[in-house]
Amino acid sequence: MPMLKEVLRGVLSEEEVRRLYSSFDIIGEIAVIKVPDELLEKKHEIGNAIIRNVKHVRSVYMQVSPVKDAYRVREVECIAGIDDPVTIYKEYGCRFKVNVAKVYFSPRLSTERARISSLVRDDETIVNMFAGVCTFSIIMVKRNPRCKVYSIDINPDAVILCNENARLNRVEDRVHVILGDAGEVIISMLLDTADRVLMPLPEKAREYMPYALMALRTGHDCYIHYFTHIRGNRKEIDRICREEVESIMRNGNYSIDGRNYRYTFNIVGMRIVREVGPRVYQVVADIMVRKWLGELYR
Repeated sequence: MPMLKEVLRGVLSEEEVRRLYSSFDIIGEIAVIKVPDELLEKKHEIGNAIIRNVKHVRSVYMQVSPVKDAYRVREVECIAGIDDPVTIYKEYGCRFKVNVAKVYFSPRLSTERARISSLVRDDETIVNMFAGVCTFSIIMVKRNPRCKVYSIDINPDAVILCNENARLNRVEDRVHVILGDAGEVIISMLLDTADRVLMPLPEKAREYMPYALMALRTGHDCYIHYFTHIRGNRKEIDRICREEVESIMRNGNYSIDGRNYRYTFNIVGMRIVREVGPRVYQVVADIMVRKWLGELYR
């Protein structure tokens, strides 16, 4: 990951460099950066310096707003190079078409995508509740040809790109793309379907945990990958995350369509994915769940 401060030394004063965010994202041929308000008048100089100094970058976009609304889209503005927000991003031998103006995408999850893919077993059925452009889904089926993934997203532009990316990587027979709210899709189509559920949207994971449980197969050891944001001292993150998961799942039961389900769970892994702000960390908990239909459990 290039360091923005290194690229801009000699373009900005040392005082201005100190005000910059330290890094930026490169997605294919596009760089996406944040510019502090006090340096907005120099945004074009900053963008042109990135194009001159960073190999293969042909466009620089500035993030104008944070990620917002149900579609997880951030407003961006082209400040240098070609004003075309569509690019091809490559990761672990896969190719992904990304539109930085219409979908949320982060290259900083690449290690996590590889890690979770390595956990998938033969013949698993996976539900990706917040699929984005299908990066997690496609990498999983490419590494594990005997699994299939239901990839759900509420953003129509993300779903279009999901379908294009499945074709681009020749996995459309194993990546099943669905437009809609993940909870509604699970209730209508995917109850008792999944061996593994991904929840790579920290802002929604807590709210949608009941639907993840509904998607899991009854009577089997299944897994949920629960992403969340934790604020605190790095040494306390494990404890805080564990308490959060336990508070969400402590009921141990739920009902749907007149059927009562019970479940047990065990947190089998937990790791910090990345730091997303001062003392704020994105964390993933790997949760093993076994559920059964009320009185039938033995």
